[in-house]
Amino acid sequence: MAEAVRPRALFLAGLAAVYVAAFGSLYVQIPGLYGREGILPARRVLRLSGKGLWEQLRDSPTLLWLSPRLGLDTEQGMELLCLVGILASLGALLCESMRDCLVFALLRVLYLSLYQVGQVFLYFQWDSLLLETGFLAVLVAPLRLLRGGSPSWRPHDPVTFWGVRWLLFRLMFASGVVKLSSRCPTWWGLTALTYHYETQCIPTPGAWLAHQLPVWFQKLSVVATYVIEVAVPVLFFAPLRRLRLFAFYCQVLLQVLIILTGNYNFFNALTIVLAFSLLDEEHVGRWLGRPKKRQGSAWPPSLGSVLATLLELNTYGLLLYWTVQYFGLEINWDKKLLDSKVAFTYHEFTTWLRTVTLPLVGVAFLSLSWEILLAMYRCACVRGCFWKLWATLQWAIMATATVSLFAVSLVPFTYIEHESNGKLWPGIHRLFGAVERFQVVNSYGLFRRMTGVGGRPEVVLEGSYDGHSWTEIEFMYKPGNVSAAPAVVAPHQPRLDWQLWFAALGHHHGSPWFSALVLRLLQGQRDVIRLVQVDESRYPFSARPPTFLRAQLYKYWFTGPSEGSPGPAPWWRRQHVQEFFPTVSLGDPTLESLLSQHGLKDKPPVRRRSDAALPRLLGWVRGLARPFSGPALLWTLYLVAATVGGLRALGPRARGGPPPARHKARGERGERNGVRGEGRGRAGGEGHGEGRPGPKKKK
Repeated sequence: MAEAVRPRALFLAGLAAVYVAAFGSLYVQIPGLYGREGILPARRVLRLSGKGLWEQLRDSPTLLWLSPRLGLDTEQGMELLCLVGILASLGALLCESMRDCLVFALLRVLYLSLYQVGQVFLYFQWDSLLLETGFLAVLVAPLRLLRGGSPSWRPHDPVTFWGVRWLLFRLMFASGVVKLSSRCPTWWGLTALTYHYETQCIPTPGAWLAHQLPVWFQKLSVVATYVIEVAVPVLFFAPLRRLRLFAFYCQVLLQVLIILTGNYNFFNALTIVLAFSLLDEEHVGRWLGRPKKRQGSAWPPSLGSVLATLLELNTYGLLLYWTVQYFGLEINWDKKLLDSKVAFTYHEFTTWLRTVTLPLVGVAFLSLSWEILLAMYRCACVRGCFWKLWATLQWAIMATATVSLFAVSLVPFTYIEHESNGKLWPGIHRLFGAVERFQVVNSYGLFRRMTGVGGRPEVVLEGSYDGHSWTEIEFMYKPGNVSAAPAVVAPHQPRLDWQLWFAALGHHHGSPWFSALVLRLLQGQRDVIRLVQVDESRYPFSARPPTFLRAQLYKYWFTGPSEGSPGPAPWWRRQHVQEFFPTVSLGDPTLESLLSQHGLKDKPPVRRRSDAALPRLLGWVRGLARPFSGPALLWTLYLVAATVGGLRALGPRARGGPPPARHKARGERGERNGVRGEGRGRAGGEGHGEGRPGPKKKK
């Protein structure tokens, strides 16, 4: 990986931006989801049991145990953690000096604390992915705040940064494999995308357009998805940088297309942030218009250059050949299209998966070992006995931590092939069990099965004052009104809308929180209503809560380009299926029985009025944020960050002064922390200022 200061800076800045979305999106939903009279009050999770603080932290590692000591209830404690997380992540996004391992450790602890009480609304794969990425960021980020350090590239940094690449590999490879191991007929028939765009949780207007594409193109898109998720990730560990760059752009292309056609909050942005680990210093320098100087290409080219080019071309050729061979690509000249089909059986696939799983682990281990050996060599090149020992000590600690993480991650990674999982050393399984609750490593596998093949199931809530005349309750984001355009809400995640999508796939008994939602709407709880509509004028029962409430199950389909009707053109067509939730009212025996059955029938404790400064400050901030929806709040924060960053960049130019000079810690030869430099080159990194490395000769 050599020196990669700029890719590391991109990774840390991008992760800070993702944290802004994660904390900000959750903050606006806390009162309705977890408040005293919310759907699933957080106080249900953290009940005082007479245990000491350390025992409580051992059972449930969350800072919210400290809320009573600050004069706060659990809901206010969650708001405080979110606000601290927003400020810390904004600081890391704006200030390079704030991209410190201590800051990222704080962000990770804050989000883990929220995750522990988030219950079903916070148990998504991207929440686990953010926690695992956040843990890696603690190892990757430099330590500057305590000792005034620099963002220099340390000898051991390639080892820890490799962990980010390994996480990206596990995420993408598993996501591709589970589509086939699930035996879902749509994935095996290459027709999954003919259903996906209209059946995903919250589609975008771009999803409607993509849904209109011809079937042969949809099937070809599934083939491309398999190639990008299963075959291309192996190139993450390729020794040739151009192969890694090819893999990077493949991943970015896939994620951008998903962003255009679906609202998956911060997940796709986080995946792109992980992909920054595939970049190198030279390539990012070209993006920034500051490429590193390279020696002119010699002619004739060296033998190594010729062999590298041949290896690269052979790799592309094999990818193309295997794609054509295993997916039966064939040009249909009569219909002028490209036919495709899966040309292997499920048994052949499982045999292949059993054959390659452990060898892929071996390839990854060889790649990690190479990085560790190179880092040890760099430590040996450090000048001065003290600095050599200090670099070696850091190398030993970080290499041990990375190898341990790699070993533990093999347990969730091999879930894709149970026979390989059973071959792992039992000690690794025990170690994984010890750290599992801290979300250090996790298993992944998105879109395992395609739902809604016969139509998109959708729950529609209806309210009434007399039990005869019913009015539909329209949500801000999820489909409801057939004439309403699909929403664009990313990077915000409306967690109630997401859970309603899952609830529609089964019976309401499988979603116990739905009874609590019905209760809060019957009570007219404003914080819960704001999850449905921020603008209360669009909520049909804003003046008075409904007397009766029920839910109907519909199936939705995107309309075609030729389907029209008088008035606004509909985006959807729908058909009633059945009743999803019976008609209930406050005090109804059916509702009371459901609430008691799921342990949701409890009265909130009386909130004592507090004159303490912290609760009053939290209430004041909540009042300021209340008029804003989730997307509006997030894009306001990003706009503020972009404005501040733009003003800082234009500041020196507006004053007409020279750009800030790079700081050098040890003379003009670029020596830092005892690392030798030849001429103007630096082996240890760069100075302060804009975080740009000095010219460096390649060894």
